[in-house]
Amino acid sequence: MKIVFLGTPEFSVPCLRAMCEAGYDVRLAVTQPDKPKGRGMALTPPPVKIFAEANGIPVFQPSTLRDGFAEKRISEENPDLIVVVAYGKILPESILKLPPLGCINVHASLLPRHRGASPIQSAILCGDNVTGVTTMQMDAGLDTGDILLSRSVPIGSEDTAVQLHDRLSDLGAEVLLETLEGLRAGRLTPQKQDEEKATYCTVLKREMGHLDFTESAVAIHNRVRGLYDWPAAYAFLNNKRIKILKTRLAGSCPFPPGRTYSVNGGWYAACGDGEAVELLEVQLEGSRRMAGRDALLGHPLAPDDIFC
Repeated sequence: MKIVFLGTPEFSVPCLRAMCEAGYDVRLAVTQPDKPKGRGMALTPPPVKIFAEANGIPVFQPSTLRDGFAEKRISEENPDLIVVVAYGKILPESILKLPPLGCINVHASLLPRHRGASPIQSAILCGDNVTGVTTMQMDAGLDTGDILLSRSVPIGSEDTAVQLHDRLSDLGAEVLLETLEGLRAGRLTPQKQDEEKATYCTVLKREMGHLDFTESAVAIHNRVRGLYDWPAAYAFLNNKRIKILKTRLAGSCPFPPGRTYSVNGGWYAACGDGEAVELLEVQLEGSRRMAGRDALLGHPLAPDDIFC
């Protein structure tokens, strides 16, 4: 089975690695172009490119899939199957129709819930207790193709998006191999998605991290977990931006929403439902990450301080 792989970030690498270790014939890795990163804005290759080059897989980095050149380059490999894992762009129908076995996508949610670009973060933001990985036969829609396999995992009450990302990335590799074996053996029956249960998530933006303390303590806690560590939750106190990186539900409090206070050295913030969260890890402007109680040692609170 000749395979062309499309993927870009670290999430994609375990799937590519698993196929290589299982002996699949991966002919080409298609990934996004190198991008400037860091303070020096040096061009940095995506993780899929790094892995592919280290393992002798040819790499193709088109800026677009819609100019005909990408279709031509992929078709030169005469793939039986295309595998897509977090590539980052929608495939045109001309590429979807290239391989006789179609295109398989590994998606980090239990479809049809959380279709779109940020399923891992959205599962936490929505307070879901369970999520998983789905493989599907791709069509022209946005994550609307027929389901091949799905596997679920629980979401812990303290799990961050980074922790869940790593678990789902490894699970995705397992489910992909099981899917490929099922396709090869002819024992998979694609299942239509239930459109009435479909939800969609969007591309993450920096402003999504701005906390509104009129929301419930659970909603604040979920936003901090779901947006860790990018774009990261934040709030403003005395006109200074504070990243809030880790919280704990702290029970009821008598203060209005946004009021920040200290008890036994800990740093707390009141929320809109009469409950509070403890700020366990923060990053003040121009400073490093630190425990909330350590931050208060050098920046004591005034009695009427409030997150705006």
